[in-house]
Amino acid sequence: KKVFAVSPACFLTARGLEQIKNDVAYSNQPVVLVGISAGVSYGALGSTHHSIHDVAVLRAVHNISIIVPADNFETREAVLAACDSESPVYLKLGKKPMPLLPRMLKTFRIGKASVVSEGSDVAFIASGETVAVAYHASVLLSEKKISAKVLSMHTIKPLDTEAVLEAAGHCRAIITVEEHSISGGLGEACASMLMQAGIRIPFKIIGLLDEATVTGSQNEILSHYGISGPGLCETALKLIE
Repeated sequence: KKVFAVSPACFLTARGLEQIKNDVAYSNQPVVLVGISAGVSYGALGSTHHSIHDVAVLRAVHNISIIVPADNFETREAVLAACDSESPVYLKLGKKPMPLLPRMLKTFRIGKASVVSEGSDVAFIASGETVAVAYHASVLLSEKKISAKVLSMHTIKPLDTEAVLEAAGHCRAIITVEEHSISGGLGEACASMLMQAGIRIPFKIIGLLDEATVTGSQNEILSHYGISGPGLCETALKLIE
């Protein structure tokens, strides 16, 4: 039998951190921690209910894999993979249905990014619901004759370093996108890895700034921080000009 611990992400990784660290991670118990209504899913309920810290916190806790699915396919596959895992897994889920994304290969493996679309001018490395936003931006960029690669980095820990290095080697710039603080999340994981590999490339982290989040619906909050198709399109154009 597999133990699933399910709670709103804002509480699970804050109130439950001591138990996660000492009772789950320390003894490497194969518990599946499911943070629901993650990111800014709770919208107008405000900063107390937003979960933009969870990835940063759990990246620093040993033994735990961190998975942030981009659509229903990845969610189903992530649950199945988590059931087979012999170590703890944190599964970060949003609140609303997610559209199925196109993908080059319909496969899923913990620690292996999924290629949504290929491109050579700019690479979007995104997680969770922001992958669909990045894909929208890639469509807008294609209308301007800009070729954009879109990666669903559903596993933030362990990071698919090979996919990040491949993107850096074949694209002119990299933009990471996440429904999380710009501190300690996907963007910093990619930036740190590239820096330690000695790779220099135009690079931008798009996420929520180090401040109390603005109030509004989920889409309004994300758009405020540039996480929208037009917003990412504008960021990409500035980065590669």
